[in-house]
Amino acid sequence: MTWSPAADRNKGPLLEVLTSVLPERAAVLEIASGTGQHAAHFAAARPGWSWQPTDRDPDALAGIASHVDALANVLAPLLLDVLAVPWLQSLGRFDAVFCANMLHIAEWETCAALMAGAARHLVPGGALVMYGPYVVEGEPIAAGNAAFDADLRRRNPAWGLRRLGAVAEEAERAGLALERRFDMPANNLTVVFRRATG
Repeated sequence: MTWSPAADRNKGPLLEVLTSVLPERAAVLEIASGTGQHAAHFAAARPGWSWQPTDRDPDALAGIASHVDALANVLAPLLLDVLAVPWLQSLGRFDAVFCANMLHIAEWETCAALMAGAARHLVPGGALVMYGPYVVEGEPIAAGNAAFDADLRRRNPAWGLRRLGAVAEEAERAGLALERRFDMPANNLTVVFRRATG
């Protein structure tokens, strides 16, 4: 069973945010589920949520399944590459799309692809909830985030912390409006984008 210490640390604060954003009963699509720890924790705590984990790495699916197999409200993990157009037609529509810690370890094109895909698969009024480190214009960057950004760019020039304003612009192009920002532990943010109800 794969394990991420970071996912274990942030699952509690993230659950609090998700509980404040999502209704008691909701269908949620998770992008880049990674180890599956988030899916397991959130679904166990909120049995009214139906959770669909996905990941682009075929080798991750078995690890995700090992975390969620005992939960009746978690569907079998699916292979999903955000950059694939279109996403799986069988996905249907969701009340929310959740994505944690992906944009800074992916090429920038992934942001637009995530926004477009989420907009296609969200119900009117549905929420895209994203968690991770961001650079916010007009606010000083924490030393730890600056060092993390430099390390990411050394490892891959296409990686790095994203400017929240640029992310919001991509969301707006896809028909998603920035609704709320939550300051999280360890200098991370959770940001909520909402699809119009019309």
